[in-house]
Amino acid sequence: MVHYQHFCEVSKEELFPPGEIMMEKKQKKFLTVAPFECAWPNDLRFREAGRGCVAFDAFAHNDVTLVFREQVGSQHYHYKRDNCPHYTVIIGSHRNKRFKIEVDGKTVVDATGVGLCCSSAFQSYWISIYDGLISIGKGRYPFQNLCFQWLDSNPNCTVQYVGLSSWDKHVGYRNVNVLPVTSNHLSLWKHVDYVEHDLGEDDLEQELEDEISNYESWGLRKFLENWELSDMFFVVGKEERVVPAHKLILEACGDFGLSLSVEEVVHLPDISYNCSSCTSSILESDLCSLKSLSLQYKVMSLVKQCEEIVERIMSNKQLVDSAQLVDISYPSWLQCSKTFPYGLPIDRERLERFLSTGEYSDLDIYVGVHDIVLRSHKVILGSWSTPFTKMFTNGMRESVSSVVSLKDVPLEAFKIMLEFMYSGKLNKEATEEINTLLLQLLLLADEFGVTLLHQECCKILLECLSEDSVCPILQVISSVPSCKLIEETCERIFSMHFDYCTTASIDFVMLDETSFCNILQHTDLTVTSEERVLNAILLWCLQARELYGWETVNELMGNSTPEMLFGERLKSLNEFLHLVRFPLLPLDLLKKFEGSSLSQQIPTFDHLVKEAIRFLEFGVTDFQGSQRFQHRKSSFKELLYICDGDSNGVLYFAGTSYGKHQWVNPVLSKRVTITASSPISRCTDPKVLVSRNFQGTSLAGPQMEGGRNTSWWMVDIGLDHQLMCNYYTLRQDGSRSFIRCWNFQGSLDGKSWTNLRVHVNDQTICKPGQFASWPITGPNALLPFRFFRVLMTAPTTDDTNPWNCCICFLELYGYFH
Repeated sequence: MVHYQHFCEVSKEELFPPGEIMMEKKQKKFLTVAPFECAWPNDLRFREAGRGCVAFDAFAHNDVTLVFREQVGSQHYHYKRDNCPHYTVIIGSHRNKRFKIEVDGKTVVDATGVGLCCSSAFQSYWISIYDGLISIGKGRYPFQNLCFQWLDSNPNCTVQYVGLSSWDKHVGYRNVNVLPVTSNHLSLWKHVDYVEHDLGEDDLEQELEDEISNYESWGLRKFLENWELSDMFFVVGKEERVVPAHKLILEACGDFGLSLSVEEVVHLPDISYNCSSCTSSILESDLCSLKSLSLQYKVMSLVKQCEEIVERIMSNKQLVDSAQLVDISYPSWLQCSKTFPYGLPIDRERLERFLSTGEYSDLDIYVGVHDIVLRSHKVILGSWSTPFTKMFTNGMRESVSSVVSLKDVPLEAFKIMLEFMYSGKLNKEATEEINTLLLQLLLLADEFGVTLLHQECCKILLECLSEDSVCPILQVISSVPSCKLIEETCERIFSMHFDYCTTASIDFVMLDETSFCNILQHTDLTVTSEERVLNAILLWCLQARELYGWETVNELMGNSTPEMLFGERLKSLNEFLHLVRFPLLPLDLLKKFEGSSLSQQIPTFDHLVKEAIRFLEFGVTDFQGSQRFQHRKSSFKELLYICDGDSNGVLYFAGTSYGKHQWVNPVLSKRVTITASSPISRCTDPKVLVSRNFQGTSLAGPQMEGGRNTSWWMVDIGLDHQLMCNYYTLRQDGSRSFIRCWNFQGSLDGKSWTNLRVHVNDQTICKPGQFASWPITGPNALLPFRFFRVLMTAPTTDDTNPWNCCICFLELYGYFH
């Protein structure tokens, strides 16, 4: 038949080897683009013109080429001959030696060493375009590992479609996804269906060659011109060759006037076999017959193609060559929308109508406990789903029955999956937000192997993920291997918002052990206190139903046993406690732990607490290199001391509104508060200490505290901020009142102070206007504080005013939260 022209003739033995389906025997790992060609999948399209990110894996010897245009191009498109505005990004140009960006065919970037290709394995890349800013990076995480950026001074804000191209060698692409770009990039996005393949170069070359000839063998091709599931056949030509067919597909392509129930035989004695079969080419002399046959059955898209071919032939030569073959092909699966795999001139509206009316139905599906009946077509379900294909063709009961019963399937989700198979579009009800329906649909797509639906669900999840949704999603997908990367993404988000995810709700206690363990060990784990990590572990191990802290657990422990409280999760508790960094906790809290019921009844807890106390009091431990004694760098922003008077400290950072705008004195902008032991005056001006100008006279005068003289300058970095200080800088004013004995201290409340560094007869400062800086070492450098002060403990070198603390500059460094 006319609409089969796109497909090659394949025997039943080729399509269905004994014991398994060809699709499973040779599962595709990537799509291939031949030299000087370009693939334009319709779904590789920015949602907003001029703004989007494409993430992909590529295998090539050189020249991985991506084109960005306002409209799609043809399979034989080449950017050098394109007169329309476009961007071209070439990774591995000039035999894998250069990186290039071209605008409308003209080179604007030609660089070396940027993201070159690899000929022995797939590599991951991402390319984003945002109002002319083109960014290129490597790796599985879009918006990370940036390699290169270029800004177009005359940006093209109309580019929307992405073409996958090649130069002189075949290029393999996989995991190609287009993601939206917003002002607040979600760096959590990862490739959907990412799979590592341990293949050598020879294997990949062979697969690429196989792909060139075999990339059409999927979808309906499994059934076309094959007796499986056919409900009619044609007797074609004088030789009376039999061509099996499917009424549903024929009526979705044209108007054949077929009966709904009777198995029909249609005789076409005047039509050659090539005009009716699944071949992808036809003799030029048969074009008129094909056109007439297409008109007869109203397959108008094929009529139009025949007319175009004939017109092209006639423009190049005078006569039709009866021996010359021409291609009759509909857009291949590389150009077609990935959400509709048929590659045939199918009228989707007709197909959807057949689903709603049940016309040509050969299958009744009983869904759920109430046995709701959905009428469908085996050929459609089988073309999308390998499990359904097995069910209908491998001799199972359903292969000869017109009834399938699916008891454990959610009805609404299955309806949406069924509609997707007929329309190629995902129901809006399932895509508006992350909800139970979408998760059910994801699991169904995974169970029945509807890969394209699975990818659509994954994309929606990746775009909508937030700290509020990660827990319910993790609970559902942690057992689904095909969702591994979404699982990793959820764990990463949870880790980055650990405080929120473990206090906003109690849902996290329902996570499985592996997921929770991965979160606790994640390199991006961000917490304000190790006490929160401990509380979360205790709640998870208790499978608690409400939120509370370790104190409540300690009370419960006083009236019970660990075995009764934690049950089967007691073993996990002993393992997870090693992930708490007890040495980062305050000593007074550890002393409370030491005398608690938790220490008395849980030996692991007691051992770790005693070890931390020993470290904080004496700096002694048998496991100095353990992570338990290292602060979590991801928990705080590192503000590193470079040199005296630099702009890398906390107080300067506060003056820029934490990196948001130009510097303003943070005392004036009320980002920090500075006080002195003496009242504010001309010589005691708090804003001087954080200004960028030298002050000749700046002092904190003496006052009596505890029956003795003292002077101090104190900094409050703000209610919501803490600093683990590992360096600080002072600057002497213009006087010669040099301090010799003082303590640098930290506090959480401004009342109880911890010595971070004690100076006794320190003669570092010996000149007016001199800078001096000191590191903070030892266990106290691991403690976060809000308040800091320089407290004099003995007179200065000035006999006239010995208790004036004459400092005109102060800066702090470390890990800032």
